[in-house]
Amino acid sequence: MRDPQPRQDDPQKREGLRERKRRETSQRISDAALELFLNRGFDATTLDEIAEAAGISRRTFFYYFASKDDILTAYLGRRTDELMAAVRENSSAGEPIDVVCNALIKLASKFGDRKTIATAGLVSGSEFLGIRNQGRYLTFEQGVADALFELWPKKERRDSLRLVAMVSIGALRLAVDSWLEHGGKRPLAKYIEEAFRNLKAEI
Repeated sequence: MRDPQPRQDDPQKREGLRERKRRETSQRISDAALELFLNRGFDATTLDEIAEAAGISRRTFFYYFASKDDILTAYLGRRTDELMAAVRENSSAGEPIDVVCNALIKLASKFGDRKTIATAGLVSGSEFLGIRNQGRYLTFEQGVADALFELWPKKERRDSLRLVAMVSIGALRLAVDSWLEHGGKRPLAKYIEEAFRNLKAEI
């Protein structure tokens, strides 16, 4: 009997390892850059300093990010998948607006660290970065809508679910603005609760 052929490596497993290494490197660059931004200032930090702090070459930096601006916007924009998952996980909360509210409140605990507050402050203080960050809210809105479509799949409900996504992300924006204005002294979840309470009182 012939010996069985050695099993070939699973291409999907290899791809998974590559993707994990890529994510880890991207995270290392992001973490190093954010520390420099917070300690030295965004404008004063150079790409060479970021590359050196992350232990990579300048050329490798551009494989992961187009510019140092992208690091900030990417950092604040990583929440879409988490938000969609949270909406799905809170499907028992009741009506769609309550589902989204609960999801946002549960995610809010991840937004309260010093780095997030300071990074959001850097973005809001820059007109250019602030404009780019507005696109992240549109991404949040679409992610919420897609998650709601999964929970309530009837096509005739799509317009009303899109409206729920729009006003919910609008409430989130107001909550985040108030939270930053007060320097994160109270938990973000409190501002989200207040924003949704005010929203419901007006509709």
